[in-house]
Amino acid sequence: MRHIFSDYAYGPGPLQGCWWAETVATPDWPSARGEIAADVAIVGGGYTGMSAALHLAEAGASVALFEARSPGWGASGRNGGFCCVGGGKVSESELRSRFGAAQAEAYFETERAAVELVAGLLRRYWIDADTHSRGETQLAHNARAMTRLRRLADRGEGMLTEREDLPAQGLAGPFFGALTNPVGFALNPRKYLFGLARAAQSAGARLYRDSPVSEIERGASGFRLRAGAASLRAQAVIIATNGYSSEDVPPWLAGRYMPAQSTVLVTRPLSEDELAAQGWTSAQMAFDTRELLHYFRLMPDRRFLFGRRGGLMASPRAEAAARRATRRDFERMFPAWAHVPATHNWSGMVCLARNRVPYVGPVPGMPGMFAGLAYHGNGVAMGSHVGRLLADLARGRRPEHPVPAPMGDAMRRFPLGRARRALMWPLYGLLGLRDLL
Repeated sequence: MRHIFSDYAYGPGPLQGCWWAETVATPDWPSARGEIAADVAIVGGGYTGMSAALHLAEAGASVALFEARSPGWGASGRNGGFCCVGGGKVSESELRSRFGAAQAEAYFETERAAVELVAGLLRRYWIDADTHSRGETQLAHNARAMTRLRRLADRGEGMLTEREDLPAQGLAGPFFGALTNPVGFALNPRKYLFGLARAAQSAGARLYRDSPVSEIERGASGFRLRAGAASLRAQAVIIATNGYSSEDVPPWLAGRYMPAQSTVLVTRPLSEDELAAQGWTSAQMAFDTRELLHYFRLMPDRRFLFGRRGGLMASPRAEAAARRATRRDFERMFPAWAHVPATHNWSGMVCLARNRVPYVGPVPGMPGMFAGLAYHGNGVAMGSHVGRLLADLARGRRPEHPVPAPMGDAMRRFPLGRARRALMWPLYGLLGLRDLL
């Protein structure tokens, strides 16, 4: 497999210190060996792949899922646990201009349906994922951003909180006000993923770990895949590798996705006095209005999770620098906790598309192969929903929940091929300047 980051990004280094790994036991899936046959082969064991496996198996299809590493190794096992609307980075006005008002609304309805799907799966399969938060709260980092939040509130897009009212809601900090969307909740990402895995296995799906898919060939009678020590025959294939995709499995992916790093810290449990000193006592999951945003939440055990976008390099030195920058921002935004140690630190990759919306649909030139990816840092809900859509497509059925036009739009290549990460340097520089205005 050919990746665009260094090998360090795909090894154990960035994942070391992940808090979620200490909260739930990792499932003991077998590694794939010998000859395997299935109706559908799924490449990738995160939310997208696992949701697809569950929905396919429940529909009676024979399913084999291949995870390159251990369960929960990728973004689905190391994200911030925000189940919320999102998935794209394109404005409503641009969606309306490109696809029309009806398809723009269909896209936003899909975002809401994705959150509802996760909530339903948690209930249906009795998955205890430490859920909390009533929706999500966006906090204005300057006066100009607060003006924009007021405009959104005037359009009925959330409940506005002015700056002087934030402390009474337990949201004190260097913020100019807030807008709360009532849709969404926070969770433990691994507990949710492993709960999906148990449900998929109970329905008959076969799940394999340490089984990277290195070859996919299309023949007259279907697909043949090489996965670790196994050879697999399948009638359909789902590609669900998102930010950990490669340039050659399948070759169509080359240049069409952009991994970008995000770094997270988790503190020790905070005392009631410490919470009061900072004035942050809310259980709301929150993020700020910066382009290179911060996201944070007080978890049920009173640990505080704080994340930051912005890493562009992958090496031990770059990882250490990203963790220092995350700590710096944490102390600047929550100075009363400057003395509180971060007991856990880690990083992972989100996935961007050139058109800034998720993709779900067929892989051109490969009948029977489908892909779903590019959630722009909001994959808990959208990845789960895309997996459900892919399950229908792989069975040759029109999805019960139609794919909105923006998500079926063909993925275009980024310029510069495997060197395309160079595009992120000037972009991040521009976004950083905009955050200062």
